[in-house]
Amino acid sequence: MENKPVYLDPSYSFEERAKDLVSRMTIEEKVSQMLYNSPAIERLGIPAYNWWNEALHGVARAGTATMFPQAIGMAATFDEELIYKVADVISTEGRAKYHASSKKGDRGIYKGLTFWSPNINIFRDPRWGRGQETYGEDPYLTARLGVAFVKGLQGNHPKYLKAAACAKHFAVHSGPESLRHEFNAVVSKKDLYETYLPAFKALVQEAKVESVMGAYNRTNGEPCCGSKTLLSDILRGEWGFKGHVVSDCWAIRDFHMHHHVTATAPESAALAVRNGCDLNCGNMFGNLLIALKEGLITEEEIDRAVTRLMITRMKLGMFDPEDQVPYASISYDFVDCKEHRELALDVAKKSIVLLKNDGLLPLDRKKIRSIAVIGPNADSRQALIGNYEGTASEYVTVLDGIREMAGDDVRIYYSVGCHLYKDRVENLGEPGDRIAEAVTCAEHADVVIMCLGLDSTIEGEEMHESNIYGSGDKPDLNLPGQQQELLEAVYATGKPIVLVLLTGSALAVTWADEHIPAILNAWYPGALGGRAIASVLFGETNPSGKLPVTFYRTTEELPDFTDYSMENRTYRFMKNEALYPFGFGLSYTTFDYSDLKLSKDTIRAGEGFNVSVKVTNTGKMAGEEVVQVYIKDLEASWRVPNWQLSGMKRVRLESGETAEITFEIRPEQLAVVTDEGKSVIEPGEFEIYVGGSQPDARSVRLMGKVPLKAVLRVQ
Repeated sequence: MENKPVYLDPSYSFEERAKDLVSRMTIEEKVSQMLYNSPAIERLGIPAYNWWNEALHGVARAGTATMFPQAIGMAATFDEELIYKVADVISTEGRAKYHASSKKGDRGIYKGLTFWSPNINIFRDPRWGRGQETYGEDPYLTARLGVAFVKGLQGNHPKYLKAAACAKHFAVHSGPESLRHEFNAVVSKKDLYETYLPAFKALVQEAKVESVMGAYNRTNGEPCCGSKTLLSDILRGEWGFKGHVVSDCWAIRDFHMHHHVTATAPESAALAVRNGCDLNCGNMFGNLLIALKEGLITEEEIDRAVTRLMITRMKLGMFDPEDQVPYASISYDFVDCKEHRELALDVAKKSIVLLKNDGLLPLDRKKIRSIAVIGPNADSRQALIGNYEGTASEYVTVLDGIREMAGDDVRIYYSVGCHLYKDRVENLGEPGDRIAEAVTCAEHADVVIMCLGLDSTIEGEEMHESNIYGSGDKPDLNLPGQQQELLEAVYATGKPIVLVLLTGSALAVTWADEHIPAILNAWYPGALGGRAIASVLFGETNPSGKLPVTFYRTTEELPDFTDYSMENRTYRFMKNEALYPFGFGLSYTTFDYSDLKLSKDTIRAGEGFNVSVKVTNTGKMAGEEVVQVYIKDLEASWRVPNWQLSGMKRVRLESGETAEITFEIRPEQLAVVTDEGKSVIEPGEFEIYVGGSQPDARSVRLMGKVPLKAVLRVQ
């Protein structure tokens, strides 16, 4: 009886098995496995595999699956445990769908276990269309939620992966979309290590993310998918990354076609592989055979890449009997099951941010006989889903949710009011045709719910077929089309208005802030989002979301979109007062903070410490509060942030209930980043703030609370 080959013997390590398998391949077979749509190698028992799958907020593009709120909405929960649960559900459904399709011989695109999520780029500019895919503008928040997502997606088995996560887009990538194939993001070492890299480092070193995707752009002259600095020196050298690197889709061809750092396709493919890119989303790596003949690449460098890819497939259990792979028995019954949909609804409720409330909310069903629901996003499925979405089995628009919760005794008047961004409603004649109807509806109602904002057809990735702006980015922060005109026309009726914004990014709703009594930001809340919004409107759910991004007053105060310096960007470095600050969000109840204590008032450099605080629900309604810790370095030798989010914890409290919350602050959270990108901990004084918001003046005014403060001395 012939001995089992090493690559099929589970007693060997995955690395030994992968090396054995690669050694049995021809050079043509090796190169074929470096393309995302890898063909079968039947003589070795390797099935075809398509590496391209998406799971940003649910299994995407692969048929029916549970749809969670868009990533920016999940970020507004500030809840690591919740994001872990979301990712665990996504990988459960991904596993179930993978096994079901594989058994039917379907190994096509979006059917695999390698999910190109999460997107942990820093949302540095609110005009960026893909910012909705991120966890916001803060490196700490992005890192914590990204780590939780990766751990949930990849599972906790010591040997096998439940699914393979991918940290993208590495690095210094956040628009403009229209320039991404040719753009050179120039960034200082300080900004690189202080803002753009920390989340990636955390996902590599703490979450052990299996994959990293390179960005389209250049960073300081090097194309990211072939950057020696990023992929070789930092990712594998400084951080010890052991997984595989995948290119963004068709990014390798940009090397010679748009970046002009190479002259030919073989040169581009060789540059990418030589510097550590192992897998090509696209077809440029087909040129590696030519590159090999031309002496641009060695077979050993190709072997290294293919070995990494085979290790990932082996970790996913693709070469082992199903009874040895712990996740292989996940049933298709889990896909879109009741429990998963309930979690999606719960996440949507927790993501909604109450931006303003002059006492209009929550609505009292006993006193309301009629409601006008107005706006282009009122009955829009598109406004629920965001981009990189799957297919839900049920969609509940805002209009659906209000109708469902208001009951049969409340009359609902509905008008679209205006098109989302055009100057007229489709198939109708004059501009403003539906504004008169909207005003009439408002006049007949006790209260008006205005549903305005954006959707993924006008903010998102470049080249969306229905994107009038062409690139996916917003030209400004205003409500598009006739929405502002509609809002003002309805306001003129004198009826009380609740403005519900559905958006993936910040809008400069300064007029609304001055005139409208209640404003909710609901993001793209997922398939059941309308039910979550109605639950908040009627007080069944107490809003508890916090902003993961700054809402600015105007585009004019922002630096140029192409400027990647962090100067005057995000809450950490901005100089002007925000309209709605990062970390801000109101509640229907009130929370008081007391007894702020540090475990030590004085520590040595390199020591950590604990922060504890008591939080009391002093209102009449049960609610959840996101307790936030910010640290300000008072004596740094280099530029430092205004203050920096350094801890967060969501806590649920009944009316009158008190809880004590403790945070562990690690030594590196006191570090300052030098101009050379080095982290050092200097002696000096630090201010520690704890509360339900940042300590900035605008947050204090909006919240009516001053965060507690303590002083720490580092010797």
